[in-house]
Order: sequence, then C-alpha cells, then structure tokens
Amino acid sequence: MINSFARKIPFYYGWVILFAAGDAMFVRNAAASLTLSVFVFPISDDLGWSRTMIAGAASLGGLVSAAASPIVGWVSDRYGVRLVLTISVLALGISTFSLAWATVPITFYLAFGMGRVLFSTSFQIGSSVAISRWFVRRRGRATGMLFLSHSVGMVLFPLLAGMVIHSWGWQAAWMVLGAIVWIAALAPVSVLIRQSPEQMGLTPDIPPNMEGDDSGSGPAASGEPSWTLGDASRTRTIWLLALATGILFLLQAGTNTHQGAFFIDQGLGVAVAALSISFNAAFTGIGSLIWGWLLERIPVRYCYAAVALLMAAALALFPVVNTIWEALLTASIWGVAVGGILVVPAVAYANYFGRQSIGAIRGITEPFVSLGQAVGAVFSGLVFDLTGSYHVAFVTLAILGVATIGLILLTKPPQLSAGQQRT
Repeated sequence: MINSFARKIPFYYGWVILFAAGDAMFVRNAAASLTLSVFVFPISDDLGWSRTMIAGAASLGGLVSAAASPIVGWVSDRYGVRLVLTISVLALGISTFSLAWATVPITFYLAFGMGRVLFSTSFQIGSSVAISRWFVRRRGRATGMLFLSHSVGMVLFPLLAGMVIHSWGWQAAWMVLGAIVWIAALAPVSVLIRQSPEQMGLTPDIPPNMEGDDSGSGPAASGEPSWTLGDASRTRTIWLLALATGILFLLQAGTNTHQGAFFIDQGLGVAVAALSISFNAAFTGIGSLIWGWLLERIPVRYCYAAVALLMAAALALFPVVNTIWEALLTASIWGVAVGGILVVPAVAYANYFGRQSIGAIRGITEPFVSLGQAVGAVFSGLVFDLTGSYHVAFVTLAILGVATIGLILLTKPPQLSAGQQRT
C-alpha cells in the first residue's frame, strides 16, 4: 500500500520520510538537556537534590549510550530504521511518564537515563540514517530540515513543561510530555518509514548526469563512495571527526543542561531563563537550515570549523551576561552554533563514507557524542557546586572549543583505494 502511494504522489517520497523522521526528532526532546534544565530548579527545591546529582542522570544515560550505539547502528542496517524508531517512541513515552513518580534518586536515574539512551542512540542514529539513505544531492538541506524539527521540540517541550510546572507542578509536566511523545510520533514512524528508496523500487535524489566530487563540499552522486564499516574504521578521518564531535557535544551539554539555572543565578528571573531557552532552541532550528544550506556549497571541514569557532565565541559571552537582551543575544548565537553540531556531522559521515553501512558507521561514532554529553553535564554542575558559579566552566569550555578547530581541519575526505567498490 505504501509502495503504491509512494509511486503515485507528485513529489519524492523522501519528503514523507523526512516528515516521519522529523516527528521522531521532535518528540525526543522529552529527554533533552534543555527540557531537563527547566526541571532542575523545581526538583532541586522540592526534593533537596544537588544540581550535580540531577545532571548525573543525563550523564548516566550518556555512558550507557556509548555502549548501546554500535548495537543500534547495526540493528538499523540489519532490521530497519522503522523498527528501531517505533520501539523507541513506545519506550520514551514510558520513561517520561515514569519520571512523575521518580522521587528517589535511583528511580530518577533509571527513568531519565533510559530516555537519554534513546535520545542519544536510536532517535539520533535512526532518524539521520533514514535521511542519509533517502537523500544525496539535497542531503544538506534535508538534514537541516530534520534538525529544524528537533529544534521546534527544543522550543515547545521546555516551554510547555515550564507552563505545566507553574500551574500543576513538575510531576504533572512529565506526564504531559509522555503523552505528547506517543500522540505525535507513534503513527508516523510505524506506518510511513521505509529503509531506502531502492527497497520501494525508487531511486535516491541523484541526477543521472551528476559527477562524483571528492572535495567534501557535497555528496558524490554517480561516484558516491561505498565504504564498509571495516574500511571506514581504518581511516584517520572517521576517528578525528568522531573525536571533534564528541568534544563539541561536551560543550553543548555543559551549557544547555545548566543554562536555565545560570540565568536565574544571574538575577534575571525564571521567565527570562525560560525565554532564553526558547531563543536557544529557535535559533538552533535557524542554524540547522543555515548550516544545511552551506554544506551543499562549502567543504564539510570548513563548515565544521566555523561551528566550533562560533561555539567558543558564545561561551566566552555567557560569563558577562547581566541583562535580558544580553541573555537573549547570547542564547541566540549559541543556538545557531548548536544547530551546526547537529547537522554537520550527520552530513559529513554520509558524504565521506556513503550510504552502504551508514547505520553501523554512525553506531561506532555516536559513543563519542554520548560520552561528551555525559562529561559536559556533570562538569558544569560540579564546577558550580565547588565554586558557586558557572563562570569557570564556561571559560574552560570556550578554550576547549578553540582547540577543537585545529582537529576539525584535519578531517579531510578519505580516499577509496582501487580495490574498494564505488556505487
């Protein structure tokens, strides 16, 4: 039925895949660090937990994700993204609902940790792999639109959580978010997702006359690389890219998880803190589209170096924020940079290594992201608990961002040997 529908619609079915995958990326924000940041203050105040302990649940999920990612990547290639995402939506709804009753640390860690594992593995890998398989020529813009869906969730989930917390408390907020997960995403991912255009008798969006391109600025088409996991894992590029991405996600988690509490500490109030989070999320979406557009025109590594530079600049601004407008400007710049770390790596892996084993390749690289997020969330919380301020954390992270630029510039497109197949 879906195959027949795909052939009859007057547009490429990949856009339907993008809609369904975007739904999955939207609802994964039930376990996002920005969503958790809205809960940090009320949970800490109500239950007497330290901010480090609350952030530790995200870190636990990150550590488990590092072990789970290779399995999820392999399953995505072997059994299909639809199965992975359908199970993930069901499980995320359960874990989010469970947080309403998680009033002791062990239950909170189990419930939110499970959500973070899903957030960092199956949602991240499954959705981006689906887009990488269905899009080649327009991969940059499609990936940008995918993460725009994520950023819409980044805006709405914390905003809605804040409203429910204000009216009915933080426990009711978790239940509302859990219901949204199922209502918004379960039907689209279970019905519409398909593994690849070839599986449906279609072709990816590759013009017949498009020549291969080794510049790294866009996907090769008729000469698209077709790396196996084993061949890709023996290149320097994949590990440099994975390491740089892990570091930048360390910066992201070290900032996003504590952003709301930081602005409250600066005397700007809960409303400004919530608004700054919304600006962060909105500009993450804008940044996703900008970076996606640039990736089809500029070499990947240069785009990524610009992302790292922008992250470092934003982090340097955080310690000097004292007014509402400074907070919103800094949150906006930071959001554009975060859009880059979401979009650029997903496109880079597919452009450099092709679609053949993209699930497995993403599976062995995502642990760097998970570990980075785990370390970042706890690092900033620990600095606050030791010094009473986030200033030292932000300055340290800014320096680390600058250092990452050199690492990124070394991630040149790998070259297939004569014996390796090209599709």
